[in-house]
Amino acid sequence: MRCIVTRPRAQALPQVERLRAAGIDAVALPLIEIAPPADPAPVAAAWHAIRGQALVMFVSANAVERFFAAQPAGVHWPAAVRAGATGPGTTAALHAAGVPAAAIDAPAVPPFETEALWQQLRLRDWAGRRVLVVRGEQGRDWLAAQMRAAGATVRFVAAYARRLPQLDAAGRALLAQACAEPRGCAWLFSSAEAAANLGVLAPAADWSAATALATHPRIAAAARRLGFGRVLDAPVLLPELIAQVRSLQSAPS
Repeated sequence: MRCIVTRPRAQALPQVERLRAAGIDAVALPLIEIAPPADPAPVAAAWHAIRGQALVMFVSANAVERFFAAQPAGVHWPAAVRAGATGPGTTAALHAAGVPAAAIDAPAVPPFETEALWQQLRLRDWAGRRVLVVRGEQGRDWLAAQMRAAGATVRFVAAYARRLPQLDAAGRALLAQACAEPRGCAWLFSSAEAAANLGVLAPAADWSAATALATHPRIAAAARRLGFGRVLDAPVLLPELIAQVRSLQSAPS
């Protein structure tokens, strides 16, 4: 069974390399394209106002990478500003961007999700404090609603845009093969949007014999709506994911 990684290219390719290094038959088919925001000015403005933030919440590794790629010359991450992350990928991106580990708020163990992060953040006094959420042009507002209810002032900045990908010849061939041989595929979904985009790119496909690995219940629900016959919870941490994929690949067909 082949594992198809659907994350945006910047995250999919390293994950595929790590899976292959562990002996997994893995390929990348990015189902979300990350593009610059329609207006880059708000990101620059957010950097210049960053010292006034109590917390800068990053919704994904892409949010971190795009925000720091737009960092103006002479503007640095303030030592007193906290950075929020919901998963190890985002946390790793913050480390790579130079944010000190001691300044990062993130769940230490699964589940890696916004609700788990809030269980840590809710213990603080947020009255009158400023919070910036760095995300794409759209996203969930759940955490912002909790923080506003706790007295914080929350605003958003779009550091990137998510688009339906334009598959190249290799991507189209890979998708066609997966449609023709669904039983031999395990699709790894880290986003409900990626599952929805698969439905757009292959509207006539029958996924009833295919397997979906979903990293969150909302993503699993999206895969079921798409018609996947087997939907499994996927571990976020790499060793557990490798073990799961190995078990699928060694199972009788």
